[in-house]
Amino acid sequence: MCLSAKARMRLLLLMVVVVVVTESVLPPPERSYNILIVLTVSGTSHRNVFIPVAEGLADRGHKVYVLSSLANFTTDRNITQLNTGINVMEDVKINTFDILEDNFDEFNYLMTLLPKLIDDVYASPIFMELYNKRKMFDLIIIDHMFNELNYPFTHEIPFITIATHGMDPLQSAAVFGNVLNPAYTPSVFFSLSPPKGLYQRFTNTLIHLLVSFTYNYWTVIPVIQKKVSAKFPDAPPLLEMARNQSLTLINSHFSLVMPYPLLPSQVEVGALHCRPGQPLPQDISSWIEGAGEAGIVYFSLGSITKGALMPEKYLKLFLQAFKRLDQRVLWKFESDLPGVPDNILIRPWMPQQDILSHPGVKVFMSHGGLLGTQEALYHAKPILALPIHGDQPRNAQNIVDKGLGLSLNWKELSVDRIVHTIQEIINNPRYKRRMQEVSSALRDQPQSPRERAVFWTEYVIRHQGAPQLRCPAVELSWVEFLMLDVLALILLAAVIALFALRRIITFIWGRIVKQTQSKHKYD
Repeated sequence: MCLSAKARMRLLLLMVVVVVVTESVLPPPERSYNILIVLTVSGTSHRNVFIPVAEGLADRGHKVYVLSSLANFTTDRNITQLNTGINVMEDVKINTFDILEDNFDEFNYLMTLLPKLIDDVYASPIFMELYNKRKMFDLIIIDHMFNELNYPFTHEIPFITIATHGMDPLQSAAVFGNVLNPAYTPSVFFSLSPPKGLYQRFTNTLIHLLVSFTYNYWTVIPVIQKKVSAKFPDAPPLLEMARNQSLTLINSHFSLVMPYPLLPSQVEVGALHCRPGQPLPQDISSWIEGAGEAGIVYFSLGSITKGALMPEKYLKLFLQAFKRLDQRVLWKFESDLPGVPDNILIRPWMPQQDILSHPGVKVFMSHGGLLGTQEALYHAKPILALPIHGDQPRNAQNIVDKGLGLSLNWKELSVDRIVHTIQEIINNPRYKRRMQEVSSALRDQPQSPRERAVFWTEYVIRHQGAPQLRCPAVELSWVEFLMLDVLALILLAAVIALFALRRIITFIWGRIVKQTQSKHKYD
């Protein structure tokens, strides 16, 4: 159908209006800000959350400096990268498969490693040089958990944190004064689903209390506080500095996990790092296309768990199971592997998001890491989770609870179980349908998570730390917050009132009895 010139003009104007309405564009900043990102105790996955924020700020013309223990933080030339020279997480040689065999205690290992890391970081010349120049920055951004050693940087300077692992009820309560009800809020350190029933709610409440006491008063904070006080004797206590943060960017979204009641100082930016797929390398693209209608299974255990360290019993199970599949298998594996069937392609590194965006991918076999899970949700690919440690069991449970896929326990693996679980996910349309529903909800936002993160970061700077975001509850003690003093006062008033009422009733009754007795006496 041929349109007239007038009709074409109207259509063009309509398209422009649609673009203007749907495209969220931030107003230009008032000036170029100096922003320092401090990432001294962070892994590769944490870096992937910070990169979009750093690049988004740099694209706005701000001068972004990144003090990191990770080499090659970003290729963005507008970001100044400053390496501490301490490969904090890269030098930590952990065989995560030892955790499966109960031969490794992650928390105790961390508590042994943390004091040494603090000493090494404070001995870094670039760390101390930036600390002495910290007041040149308009804002400092810090990774949330286990990075309290960086808080001296924030003394008398506005700062925000990024909660890379998602919602942390401990931070929400202790730092922002937003106590999340343990009746429905799982702890960040345990894989419990939202508690159901009296026993689970009771257990979850005890866990919340135990985690808060242990982290803040027994283990992590006391260890870091001792080192900080020795190096920076004039710095306030860590918990006091923590409560001075203006904002936290939470790597979560209500469509991914569950909705929480949030303060303005708690901003969700879940799936911040997710993006549309890009063209794949030719060899991988050809491999996927060659699978035909059957499609492929993509298998990756992330950046920390190394396939080369996988016990032989598991390797044999996977190889035998994959051989029985109608699908091809794309497997991220860091070394040569003998006896690989023809339907398996192994590569030491994979462009994960580009693979997940391909329609030929039927299942994502994953360790259940948060970022990989978010990528699968963004690209609507059902998940078979094989959790190992950390938050992975919790993420896997969420995947099962939401109908986004299934989960397998390593100790219960068998060839038949692997094959049947993969086939169930592929052949049962409810997993793909549920994934598409969640993916649609995740993408349906008025602005991208990156834009939201940039806006609120600039907001804190524009408003000199944005004290208006601060909730008064953070200033209250537990006694005041729970209104125990008010309840005690009400109880005391009730007791006094009851006592007074009793005295009044006794007095009146006494008068009545006395008058009755007098009347009977004269009668």
